Amino acid sequence: MRSTIFAFALGLLASTAAQADVTVYSAGPGSLINDLAKGFTAKTGIKANVFQATTGKVMARLEAESSNPVADVVISASWGTATSFAAKGLLLPYTSANAETVPDFLKTDTSVAQGVAGICIAYNTKSGLPVPKDWADLAKPEYKDMVTLPDAAASGGTYSLVEAFAANDMNGVLQSIKDNGAIVAGANAAALNPVLQGSKAAVFAAVDYITLGAKAKGESVDIVFPESGTVVAPRPMMILKSSKNQDDAKAFIDYVLSEEGQKAVAKVYLMPSRTDIKVDRPLIGDLKLLSGEDAPARDAVLDGFKAIFN
Repeated sequence: MRSTIFAFALGLLASTAAQADVTVYSAGPGSLINDLAKGFTAKTGIKANVFQATTGKVMARLEAESSNPVADVVISASWGTATSFAAKGLLLPYTSANAETVPDFLKTDTSVAQGVAGICIAYNTKSGLPVPKDWADLAKPEYKDMVTLPDAAASGGTYSLVEAFAANDMNGVLQSIKDNGAIVAGANAAALNPVLQGSKAAVFAAVDYITLGAKAKGESVDIVFPESGTVVAPRPMMILKSSKNQDDAKAFIDYVLSEEGQKAVAKVYLMPSRTDIKVDRPLIGDLKLLSGEDAPARDAVLDGFKAIFN
């Protein structure tokens, strides 16, 4: 009788383990995290519960649940999230075997990039204007009153570019496009929409994967990575130390960094974080990158941006 009960208990434990799941809070494209969750479950049998929203809403939910954490894995659109969480001791150290070909600047002992967005110039291919090659081209007379840009306070990518400009004594470029009639249009979509509609010709500090996605849908738009340099915006994945499903969370990170997972990342026009995944688009190694080292503090960067565009 005891052996029967013991066997039943083992079976119940095994069944419970098989039904374990992982909860992922993700900023960014909803189609991407849904595809990753579906692929992960098909590969491992582990259910992935997803909350997808903006980085701000993800952070707000994590704060609201701080006394009773729910999330196991967090994916942010800002590398600063990983830096901040690590400094607060909130993250579980983990290095996936699938991260071997991820460049060192895209991983730490507590975070690794899911993929990478590049900051670029987006331009309307039917505008009739010369294709811009560099940021300063948008200050030329032919682009008078034809340029938009996202607000650095609303777009992490724009902030990163403005920060790099400050660090590399390039604020004169910002002033020149402002003097040429460039307008701050809000967040990324608000800056891109007038270019898609043809009322403006180019976006300064556009997000590459958003623009390439629009191009794939037939919009008259394309991208240029400026010759003088740009920045990239890695999207960190982190396992919270509070996770009650740490093994499943590690398995999720492994899946996203697998060849299958990285191809799902590339499908939405993000750059894969693994350098051995080849896709038909510019990758990190093709870009000249500007360093943000020695930039002023965030408040000073935003104050400088406001001083130019207000």
